[in-house]
Amino acid sequence: MAGLLTKIFGDGNQKQLNRIQKKVDQIEALETDIKKLSNSGLQKKTEEFKERYANGESLDDILAEAFAVVREGANRVLGMRPFPSQLVGAVALHQGNIAEMKTGEGKTLASTMPAYLNAISGKGVHIITVNDYLADRDAREMGELYQFLGLTVGLNGNGLSKEEKREAYNCDITYGTNNEYGFDYLRDNMVLYKEQMVQRPLNFAIIDEVDSILIDEARTPLIISGSAQKSASLYQGADGFVSTLSQETDYTYDEKTKGVQLTEEGINKAERYFKIENLFDLDNVSLIHHINQALKAHASMHRDTDYVIEEDEVVIVDQFTGRLMKGRRYSNGLHQAIEAKEGLQIQNESMTLASITFQNFFRKYNKLSGMTGTAKTEESEFRNIYNMDVIAIPTNETIIRDDRADMIYKTTQGKFQAVVNDIKERYNAGQPVLVGTVAVETSEIISQLLKKAGVKHNVLNAKNHFREAEIIENAGQKSAVTIATNMAGRGTDIKLGSGVKDAGGLAVFGTERHESRRIDNQLRGRSGRQGDPGVTQFYLSMDDDLMRRFGSDNLRSMMERLGMEDDQPIESKMVSRAVESAQKRVEGNNFDARKQVLSYDDVLREQREIIYKQRFEVIDADENLREIVENMIQSTLNRVVATHTQDDDEDNWDLQSIIEYAHGNLLEPEDISVDDITGKEPEEINAFIMEKVRTSYDAKEEELSEDQMREFEKVILLRTVDTKWMDHIDQMEQLRQGIHLRAYGQNDPLREYQFEGFSMFEVMIENIEEEVAKYVMKAKIRDNLQREEVVKDTQAVSGGQEEKKKVRKPHIKKHNVGRNEPCPCGSGKKYKNCHGAA
Repeated sequence: MAGLLTKIFGDGNQKQLNRIQKKVDQIEALETDIKKLSNSGLQKKTEEFKERYANGESLDDILAEAFAVVREGANRVLGMRPFPSQLVGAVALHQGNIAEMKTGEGKTLASTMPAYLNAISGKGVHIITVNDYLADRDAREMGELYQFLGLTVGLNGNGLSKEEKREAYNCDITYGTNNEYGFDYLRDNMVLYKEQMVQRPLNFAIIDEVDSILIDEARTPLIISGSAQKSASLYQGADGFVSTLSQETDYTYDEKTKGVQLTEEGINKAERYFKIENLFDLDNVSLIHHINQALKAHASMHRDTDYVIEEDEVVIVDQFTGRLMKGRRYSNGLHQAIEAKEGLQIQNESMTLASITFQNFFRKYNKLSGMTGTAKTEESEFRNIYNMDVIAIPTNETIIRDDRADMIYKTTQGKFQAVVNDIKERYNAGQPVLVGTVAVETSEIISQLLKKAGVKHNVLNAKNHFREAEIIENAGQKSAVTIATNMAGRGTDIKLGSGVKDAGGLAVFGTERHESRRIDNQLRGRSGRQGDPGVTQFYLSMDDDLMRRFGSDNLRSMMERLGMEDDQPIESKMVSRAVESAQKRVEGNNFDARKQVLSYDDVLREQREIIYKQRFEVIDADENLREIVENMIQSTLNRVVATHTQDDDEDNWDLQSIIEYAHGNLLEPEDISVDDITGKEPEEINAFIMEKVRTSYDAKEEELSEDQMREFEKVILLRTVDTKWMDHIDQMEQLRQGIHLRAYGQNDPLREYQFEGFSMFEVMIENIEEEVAKYVMKAKIRDNLQREEVVKDTQAVSGGQEEKKKVRKPHIKKHNVGRNEPCPCGSGKKYKNCHGAA
């Protein structure tokens, strides 16, 4: 069917390549003329391009000449001349697409051409990498070329001051990690003064290892977090209880969904253990949550696979790269549950103050592009979510690597022994071997077996990541054996040492299939770069996760009927296809999960953009904000008057409550009375009170200088918006945690979340208006008035990492309030439990 469609409609990838090739031909045609230019003549081209762009030429008009200049510059400065295939990739990147370029094809050099061209606009180009090492390396190495051509290069690293970050962002081309760009965006929308912002408007980004950032980490929100004090005893109590349970009898574990549920017997045990009558009583909601997290910590989170213990701390292992994710913490209490399980000190949970997903952050760029060796398997996701096409770039040299069919063994032990035997044979022949494992535990098992076999080797996993680049760079030397957890070392090229081609090139072994075909393809792609020889082989067993989850029972029973030994493999294309089919199903499930995350985050995205836009207008405003404040007062007053004048019979109107509201929030008692509004229509009441408000506002302005009054308005607006917005984010997170339960009532949880989220947002806006109205009209202004952060010393949080923060909510105190009186902020709580709790 696919072949038939290709015949009718043509190959979409080839059509795009044909269009790009016309541009490449134009670049090639300019090479002779550009070569004749002196260094200074080449450098002057940058100013010429800027001038032409300023005079109305588009970047597309300049493309061929600009790319030819960069190509020649790279040859002179770096000693590297981009191949035609790299020119194809460069054009694809400039057009806002994903260039799928195989390992060793020179993605980094290809990116210099679109980066240079787009920097001509003066709006900035961001080159985004997966880690600080690659950002630093590429900024230094490619920076020589940019600086030769007269462009500035910045490195946006972690730990820089605001001034240093601003300087980096103001450069023509800025290198940094995805996390750092996202966190800077969130921080910029929490500043109190425009001068504290570091980023310029987001213009053009080139994402290296785009599949890792936009697919693997798409479910990972970036969070600015503050602490919420919770007792450790509940985690310890839940852990103590769960430790007494046995699987199947007391709880069930679904390996496919990783879901854990208490059985009826488990529920009875919980009620006896905690001495309660009904576990599902509303009073026990928190207890159920802690039991569920403890169950998850014990049943589905495994030490040395999902996390490691280092210096008495639980450190998450990235399931896609095998790297340690220091500083990150699982959210929703799972990290604390693991700490309780491991007998470690339990840290505090946190509340979310600002957050954004990578999906929504990167969609904010005017133009987005990316490059990777593996993206075709997720092409529909890139197109649907990010509006980017994946263009497979032909390799410069034909790939001659031998990709062999999977070898399937009955047991894990038989599989590992076969892997070690094959490694030893190749090691003795001088052929380098790279072994890819899915878990830290597997890498250590193979390492032990290799030691017994007398094979020297390097292990690269989450426990040994600091030597990553060095180990990977040497993995192609003669007789080198390297064991790497997942795709540790991505972005570092494995070059073959002397005599290795004759020994067969790099051999790559996978010890099990990953649930994503793309990760397997990445592992295969480490071998056979630039036309080098190489071989790849996956070794599987019936006990592997993927095989166990997707129907290996029939195959196992067939192997047993045939009397096959543990070390006797089946080599079958049919089995390989069955595994690939299972992977496609998992990929589909993962795509649905990411789409679900995005659907929920889109609700918050719309709200976030409204708040951030209005907030920026406040800090950017040089003019009088009085009109904005008056509109808020008017809106608040309209609601109060409408509420108390609903009845058709005027005798039933509650004018006294309107006056009491005005006295408490807008005016002094002597300014207005019930008699003043008696006999008036609602519109007239509104107009009368607003006139009094304006008079009072005028009097306040006369007390202060123009600058003081404008600053006072900004202080009130920023404090109120920040406080209410942070509370709203936290409430939205709580809503989302429980919204799935609506499905039991035959309601669509996402639709319910949209409706309730919108309703909560409207309530938040009303609360902001009421608080601004009250504080502007009633607060006494101090001489040393200054803007204050609602939360001080916040730290960035990625992927559920939690940091300890002190959340301080602003409150302007007008008179001494008794500790048991209602809090003047209007929350309905006692003062001692609200703003008096500090």
